Amino acid sequence: MTAHRIDLGERVRVEVYGVRHHGPGSARAVRRALAEFGPDAVLIEGPPEADPLVELAADPGMEPPVALLAYAPGVTPGAEGPGGRRAAFWPFAEFSPEWQAVRYALGAGAAVRFCDLPAANQLVPASGEEEPPAGDPVEEAPPEEGVRLDPLAWLARTAGYDDAERWWDDVVEHRDDAVSPFPAIAEAMGELRAQVEELPPAGLPPGYLRREEQREAHMRRALRRAARDGHERIAVVCGAWHVPALLARVPASRDDQTLRNLPRTKVAMTWVPWTHGRLAHWSGYGAGVRSPGWYHHLFTAPDRPVERWLTDAARLLRAEDLHVSSAHVIEAVRLAGALAALRGRPLAGLDEVTEATRAVLCEGADLPLELIHRRMVVGERLGAVPDSTPMVPLQRDLAAEQRRLRLRPSALDQEQDLDLRRPLDLDRSRLLHRLRLLNVDWGVPREEGRSKGTFRESWTLMWRPEFDVELIEASAWGTTVLGAATARAGNLAADAGTLADLTSLAERCLLADLGDALPTVMRALSDRAAVDTDVAHLMAALPALVRALRYGDVRGTPTGPLRTVVDTVAVRICVGLPPAAAHLDDDAARVLLRQVDAVDSALSLLSDADHLARWRRTLAALIDRPHLHGLLEGRLTRLLLDSGDLPGVADRMARAVSVGAGPDRAAAWVEGFLSGGALVLVHDEELLRLLDGWIATLPGDSFTDVLPLLRRTFGAYAQAERRTIGERVRRLDAAPAARHAEADAFDPERAAPAAATALRILGWKVPS
Repeated sequence: MTAHRIDLGERVRVEVYGVRHHGPGSARAVRRALAEFGPDAVLIEGPPEADPLVELAADPGMEPPVALLAYAPGVTPGAEGPGGRRAAFWPFAEFSPEWQAVRYALGAGAAVRFCDLPAANQLVPASGEEEPPAGDPVEEAPPEEGVRLDPLAWLARTAGYDDAERWWDDVVEHRDDAVSPFPAIAEAMGELRAQVEELPPAGLPPGYLRREEQREAHMRRALRRAARDGHERIAVVCGAWHVPALLARVPASRDDQTLRNLPRTKVAMTWVPWTHGRLAHWSGYGAGVRSPGWYHHLFTAPDRPVERWLTDAARLLRAEDLHVSSAHVIEAVRLAGALAALRGRPLAGLDEVTEATRAVLCEGADLPLELIHRRMVVGERLGAVPDSTPMVPLQRDLAAEQRRLRLRPSALDQEQDLDLRRPLDLDRSRLLHRLRLLNVDWGVPREEGRSKGTFRESWTLMWRPEFDVELIEASAWGTTVLGAATARAGNLAADAGTLADLTSLAERCLLADLGDALPTVMRALSDRAAVDTDVAHLMAALPALVRALRYGDVRGTPTGPLRTVVDTVAVRICVGLPPAAAHLDDDAARVLLRQVDAVDSALSLLSDADHLARWRRTLAALIDRPHLHGLLEGRLTRLLLDSGDLPGVADRMARAVSVGAGPDRAAAWVEGFLSGGALVLVHDEELLRLLDGWIATLPGDSFTDVLPLLRRTFGAYAQAERRTIGERVRRLDAAPAARHAEADAFDPERAAPAAATALRILGWKVPS
């Protein structure tokens, strides 16, 4: 018996291959070892519920990275499963040893089984213990206990490495010789486990050791079952840490006792596409690697991996219009090889290649290197699953819609500009809005791309594996995207907490073209608007209502009931605004100012003459009321000036900034007046002169008090606008007569101290 081989009786031979998940060297070694051993059964670390799905791995439509997904069917959307977990993933990449073991076994006709603890048990807490709530900090483990959590890091430190991944690369991933690494791995893991066997579980998550004991007991049980089923040559592919546990002589009765009465939950399994980004350790994946794109390249490159990698990097940079020649590539290859030789490494690894890329291809610049890291080192590759994969009807409907609308999911950000006058783009917009109602944010609108005309939309599309879980949960609402979104909208209408929530929902229904849901939403909206007496709620609701009307016009959706609500809300705002604007403090005035601006913009967008006239009469009557906050008075004055409904604005400003007005109120009035933009000061010299004169005559203490308000106001202007205002202020008193008067008024006695100081600085003698 070798360090990784056991016998189960006279006729059964078992070999256990301890691997590092997602390692190209491990994957090659497993493939080579399986070919030499020739097993008739292969057991792989993974959930046994996936056994019926394993044949799909041989389908030509299955393109890694992919993942096995276990979920609780029939879960109410938004609810979590027992123990706080609703789903679990088991990812596989092309360079994963487990994936290569599956592909080998299917190609060789060997039986393939998953031998880990069933997902039905793993989705609930460990027996007798509770898992920690998500986000709770875990006490840092002592160095000895860290062996259990990361045995490779312990071996790396023992070998003098500060990076476990780099150590593993040197001893396994970058070596392609005929010597199998598995006996040495099994022996090393056995020594490590012997050292920590008696240590207390300090620093480990609650239930960790119990769960590991259950997992390894189930692996041994699966191994015995395979032997009883008549298999004589059994290969086991599992994490390196578990190898000693599988080689140990543990009685079956003890494993049965460990696995007795484990809590279970109903689960379903399927394959879903995965991404390289989700294989990276920074994504939170416990078995993640730092460079999935690099590992994929090492596994798939037929020869000269460093040369091919740097050539691809140069091609990527040239596609971004950066000058990179073949001479750059040759020099980078030489530098990477020289660095590897200096460091005693068998092959230039990612560190050496990255340093050579930075120094030669990127000429020391960080930004091109970040591009290479994102596109190549991580490499956001998105896998695919065949059509025969088990899916809920909602997933199949979405896949059909994606094909019909020619919207291919991608793991990279994609910018999508839609012209809603084109039927294809309109259907794409509707699909993306319906998915957002189902909490599947495949597309996120870019606000800067939305035009007031509503004929164009700009989206950022990026597919994430978690969306499959969201779709499975959302299938409780319906079997199609349209039906599920309609049912979801009705539920949101019933649970809406405020009038603004309902108006936002009405807008979303119109964007998604949910004609069947709109009557329900509109009834709830009309009822809520009729009884809501808070003018702030009405003002917050109106902009979304007006946008909904505009979108409805473009998309051909009937909006008659919505127009009735808009008319009612607009009239009630005009009636309720004057009393709501009286006796406000600074914070309340700022809130109301934002709402006034939003309502003014909404009514301008609505282009209804009657509503605009009523609104402006309300504003005109309001600015002459006593006890109106200066911020509001200034803003209302500006709105009426811009609409041409208020003559004599210069007189109003003169009164607002006169000596009789307090500096704080005057500054608030100026802030409100100028918050609409700088053009009024650029084109109206009289107003600019009034403002300049007020600032110039402020006492020192008052100027210090109002300076933050003025800086906030002018800081919001563009640099070109501030420069133009400054030039106009400089020219206000630049007439020739004024300049001569200043020259005639020169006082030598006042200038003498400044002149003496300048002479001393220059080192000249100061005359007495």
